[in-house]
Amino acid sequence: MRVDIVTLFPEMFTALSEYGVTGRAIRQGLIELAFRNPRDYAGDRHRTVDDRPFGGGPGMLMKTAPLLDSLAAAQQDGRGRVVYLSPQGRRLDHETVVRLGATPKLVLLCGRYQGVDQRVIDSAVDEELSLGDFVVSGGELAAMALIDAMIRLLPGALGDEDSAGDDSFADGLLLGPEYTRPREIAGTAVPEVLLSGDHEAIRRWRLMQKLGTTWRKRPDLLAGRELTGEEQRLLDEYRSGMKEN
Repeated sequence: MRVDIVTLFPEMFTALSEYGVTGRAIRQGLIELAFRNPRDYAGDRHRTVDDRPFGGGPGMLMKTAPLLDSLAAAQQDGRGRVVYLSPQGRRLDHETVVRLGATPKLVLLCGRYQGVDQRVIDSAVDEELSLGDFVVSGGELAAMALIDAMIRLLPGALGDEDSAGDDSFADGLLLGPEYTRPREIAGTAVPEVLLSGDHEAIRRWRLMQKLGTTWRKRPDLLAGRELTGEEQRLLDEYRSGMKEN
């Protein structure tokens, strides 16, 4: 997979390329990152990349010509789907990560200032995505979050091939509570079922905890989900336990 990133600050992406799971995946060649800096396509000696908006108002917009030239350069090695990271975009979710992660090539446009000319969006952008209902200083953080999430789904990226499948949202549910050593902390012990060695009991307990955690923290995820008979029984059991406590 290849991702071309149009950004004024390519150095920010060393957080991905130099560390952890993402850095290892890049070094192994599981994903290739390329950068297009609009400053390199600015025609003036000051390498100007911002301009005033028509109609006045606060803030500046990304300068149109360097931006279009950057996007065109990113498409020279093959057409990629162009994603603009923007507060006006649809909220990023797991299904979108899976879909984009299966795309051979992506072009990520990282907005800065007050954004970009609408004509650039209309002519060169395939979709807009947002991290959520808030504003950050640029699209780089959102692009890094998207790339990180896609990398986790690439075969060979994680040490344990089952890890990504157990993540929150992978099956539409949140991850339930997890425990490690020691067995007891400040008088609170690890649930006995996890120490039992009974794999079927552990599976049922973990599924119940995932359902219960989702019900408590993100009930909207259950609203459109058709529960199996087992899932409904486990969720009812979880709710009964909550009432008793």
